[in-house]
Amino acid sequence: MFNRIVSLVIASLTLSFFGAPAYAATPTEPLWPTLKVEYFGDRAASIRENADDLLVIEAPKRAEDAAIVPISVKSLVPQTADKYIKNIHIVIDNNPEPYSANFTLSPDLGLIDISTRMRVDQYTFVRAIAEMNDGSLHMVSRFVKASGGCSAPAGKDAAAALARLGKMQIRMRKPTVGEPVQAQVIVSHPNYNGLQFDQASRQYIREHRVTNIDISYNDKPLISVETGISVSEDPSVRFTFTPTESGELKADVKDSKDQAFSHSKTI
Repeated sequence: MFNRIVSLVIASLTLSFFGAPAYAATPTEPLWPTLKVEYFGDRAASIRENADDLLVIEAPKRAEDAAIVPISVKSLVPQTADKYIKNIHIVIDNNPEPYSANFTLSPDLGLIDISTRMRVDQYTFVRAIAEMNDGSLHMVSRFVKASGGCSAPAGKDAAAALARLGKMQIRMRKPTVGEPVQAQVIVSHPNYNGLQFDQASRQYIREHRVTNIDISYNDKPLISVETGISVSEDPSVRFTFTPTESGELKADVKDSKDQAFSHSKTI
């Protein structure tokens, strides 16, 4: 089974590198039955699919830009101390590296409402698997039509990207203590995944990407994200939380070259 995944990934990368149409590389057999065993082991059989009473996943049916595909996941049940979503795993079946992100979530978030941006390489299912604090797994999915996103060149030239590397923003409307507020963390980073081709040097650009985004309030974790190669240039995490007291919202970011960046906002 694993060899079949490897062969399909190699075929996908080869076709992407040499400009073949993305649909030609789309696997004729669904990968999900193999992927869920690869990522969740013995628990794969217990994944509750079509869990639309718990979660909603939003993504465009056809992406305008395959390198920057917006994906949102929302819970329909409030987080409580006794029952909450501990992790949300994002899997993009037909990407070169399907496991795309792991969001570790605090029950203090209340209702989960998180968004990010992904690269999508082929027509594929995008899946969000919620892992509850009791270990149970619940999945929702969305089919997205896109092609070439994983090998698409960065939107900025290399010099401009390096000049802004690590600059961060925390965007939000004026918050009020005790009321939910939407916030967005953005880090300027080319997020090279090793698949982009430099036309000038005629070589592939070495991998240099964000690997971790940790968001806290008053030093208490809210969201920790482990990011894979599918996360887009200038990684972004949008979320909703309720500040229960005045304090500091902080984001700490690390990348694959062990560089660290930090930014905070006082509420």
